[in-house]
Amino acid sequence: MDNKKLSESDVVDKFIRPAIVQAGWHNLDQIYAQYPLRAGRVVVRGKTAQRDKSTVLHADFVLFLKPNIPMAVVEAKKSRLSVRAGMQQAINYAELLDVPFSFASNGEGFVFRDATLATGVLEQNITLDQFPSPQELWARYCQWKGWSAEVQSVAAFDYALATTAKTPRYYQLGAINRTVEAIAAGQNRVLLVMATGTGKTYTAFQIIHRLWKSSWRADKPSGQKRILFLADRNILIDQTMVNDFRPFKGAMAKLSPNAKGVERINAQGKVELEEVDLAVNKTTKVVDKSYEIYLSLYQAVSGTDEAQNIYKQFSPDFFDLIVVDECHRGSADEDSAWREILTYFASATQVGLTATPKETKEISNSDYFGEPIYTYSLKQGIEDGYLAPYKVIRVDLDKDAFGWRPAAGMTDKHGNVIEDRIYTGADMNRKLVLEKRDELVAAKITEYLKATDRYAKTIVFCEDIDHAARMRQALSNANADICATQPKYVVQITGDSPEGQKRTMGELDNFIDPEKPYPVIATTSKLMSTGVDAQTCKLIVLDQNIQSMTLFKQIIGRGTRLREDLGKTWFTILDFKRATELFADKDFDGEPVQIYEPKAGEPIAPPDTPPETQPDVQSGIPSGTDPGDLPPLGPFAPGIEEPRKYVVGGMVTVAVARERVQYLNAPQRPGQAHHREPA
Repeated sequence: MDNKKLSESDVVDKFIRPAIVQAGWHNLDQIYAQYPLRAGRVVVRGKTAQRDKSTVLHADFVLFLKPNIPMAVVEAKKSRLSVRAGMQQAINYAELLDVPFSFASNGEGFVFRDATLATGVLEQNITLDQFPSPQELWARYCQWKGWSAEVQSVAAFDYALATTAKTPRYYQLGAINRTVEAIAAGQNRVLLVMATGTGKTYTAFQIIHRLWKSSWRADKPSGQKRILFLADRNILIDQTMVNDFRPFKGAMAKLSPNAKGVERINAQGKVELEEVDLAVNKTTKVVDKSYEIYLSLYQAVSGTDEAQNIYKQFSPDFFDLIVVDECHRGSADEDSAWREILTYFASATQVGLTATPKETKEISNSDYFGEPIYTYSLKQGIEDGYLAPYKVIRVDLDKDAFGWRPAAGMTDKHGNVIEDRIYTGADMNRKLVLEKRDELVAAKITEYLKATDRYAKTIVFCEDIDHAARMRQALSNANADICATQPKYVVQITGDSPEGQKRTMGELDNFIDPEKPYPVIATTSKLMSTGVDAQTCKLIVLDQNIQSMTLFKQIIGRGTRLREDLGKTWFTILDFKRATELFADKDFDGEPVQIYEPKAGEPIAPPDTPPETQPDVQSGIPSGTDPGDLPPLGPFAPGIEEPRKYVVGGMVTVAVARERVQYLNAPQRPGQAHHREPA
C-alpha cells in the first residue's frame, strides 16, 4: 500500500503506537487512546435538548506516567497531510490537561513540542525511533518544576483506584494534581475554584487520599496523617461520608455527638441506612483522637460558649491537613467561626474549595488562601458538556417596576397606618407584603409547570422565612388539585427553628433524592442556596432581592447538574426580581442560552422556536415612560434593614408589567440579543 494513502487509523496502527510502545510506554496503564476531554455541549431547542457532536473532544493519545498522572498528548493525522498538521490540536489538548509535552505525526516521524524548554528548543522534528521514554519526560518535567526527589515521590503518588469506580475528568485531574504538587512543594494555603456540580468533593477525596498515603510529611508514617474536613451543612457532611469519602471508612469519624445513621442509595438503587463513626462521646463530650480523618460542621465544634469549642480538645498541631468546603461562606471573614478554627490550627496545610470565591473590600478568599491554584468555571462546564445549560424567563410585576403609593391614611390588614411613600421592588416582602402579588407569582409558577412538567423539581427562593411560608400556602392553593391528596407536593424547607429544621430536613433529603417523587416544589430563603445536591432540579424561581454575585452563582448552581439518565439536560430560571441582570456583570461567567420575557396575556413558557426578532411590548406603563427610567430592582436595589412589614390584602391588585421578549444564542452575552423597542 502507498504510504501516502494511509488513513489516520492505519497511521496509528502501523507507525505511531509501535513507536510509543518501543519507547517504553506500556499499553494498559500508560497509553490511553481516544481519551475523552469534552462530552459535548448540550444544545437546547424548544423543549428538547441534545449534545452537539461537533463539540465532543477526544485526544488521539494521552500518555500517562501512571494512571491519572498525564504527561503528553499525541495527535495523529492521515499520511497525506503534513507531519505537523495535528500540532495545534495537540497543543490545545495539552493545555486542557495541563501538560507541557505535545506530539503530532502523520506516520513519517513526530513534531515534538516541549514547553519545559529542557533542550532550549520549543518544537523540533524527531524520527519514529527517537520518541522519548516516560522516564525522560518525567525527568524534564521535574527539572522544569525544580522538584527535589521527596517532592517528586509525592507528586507522582498513586490515586485511589481500587476503592472507587469514578474516572476523573480532565479538569479534576488538573485540580488534584496541581494541589498535591503545590502542597508537596511546600505551599500551605491552597484555593480551588470549581463550579457547582463539577465534583469538588471527589476532587477533595483524591487530594486527601494521596497526601494521606504518600510520603508527604516525612515525619508521619504512611496513612497516619491527621486530616479535618469542614463544611457548613449537615447534609454536606453526611453525603460526603457515605459517598465520595466512603473508602475512608474505619479511619474516618464525624465530629458530632448526635448518633444518627445516614441514608445512602446502594448499588441496587435502594435507600439504606448506614451507621457512621462518631468521634464525640454523647455523654462526656470528649473527643476520641484515635481517628485519622475527621469531618465536621464548623458550627458543631465552635461557638460563643467555650465549652462548645470542641476543636480546642485537639492540640494546635494535631492536624496536618484541613480542607474547607464552600469556603466562600465563612472562612473568608476574619471574624467568622471558620477563621477562628483555621487560625487555631495555623500550622496545618489548608485547602479551600469554592464555586464562588468572595472578594469584597471587607472579605477575601484570596487574601487568606492566595490566588486560586486552579479554576473551572460554570461557563467552561457548560461548554464542555459537564453542566446543564439554562433558559431565563423574566417577569416584571407592575408594583415592583413602577412602584405603589398608599392612599393618605391607608391602613394594612393589622390596622397599621402605612407610611406614605413610593414602595418599589426593593420593598416587596421586606417592608410591604401584597397578598395579591404572592397569588400572581404562585399562579405564574404553576402556569409554567402545567405547560412543561408539573412534577419537575422546583426551588422557589423567597425573601425570608415568612415569605417562604406564604409562598408555600399560595402555591398549595394554586395546585389544589394535587395538594388535596398529596400535601407534600409543596413544602417549606427553612431553618427557622430546631423543631422546624428537624421536621424539614427529612423533606430536604426527599427533595434531592431522584427516586422520591415528593416534594416537587420547595419554598426556601437561604437554607437551599448552597451545598444542596438537587440533581434533578429543573426550575429555579427567583423572588428574592439578590445583591451578592456569590449568592447569585450559588443559587444558579442548584440547577446546573446534568442527569441525562433521568431526563435532566437543562433547566429554567423564572425571575421575578430582575436578578438575572447580574449576567451583565463582568464577574459572571456562564450565560443562559435564551432569555424570554412574556408580555401580559402570553404563555409563561417560551415558544419552542424563538423568532428571529420579536418586538418589546409594554403593558401598563404610564404614557411617556422610558424603560430605562424604571426604578432599580433586585441586585441594584439599595440595602435595607429588615423592617416591620405592612400586609396589604386584596384591595391592591398586582399584574404583569413592562414586558419584552429577548432571545439569546449560545455565543452571545445578554444585551446582544435581537430585540426592538416599541414605536
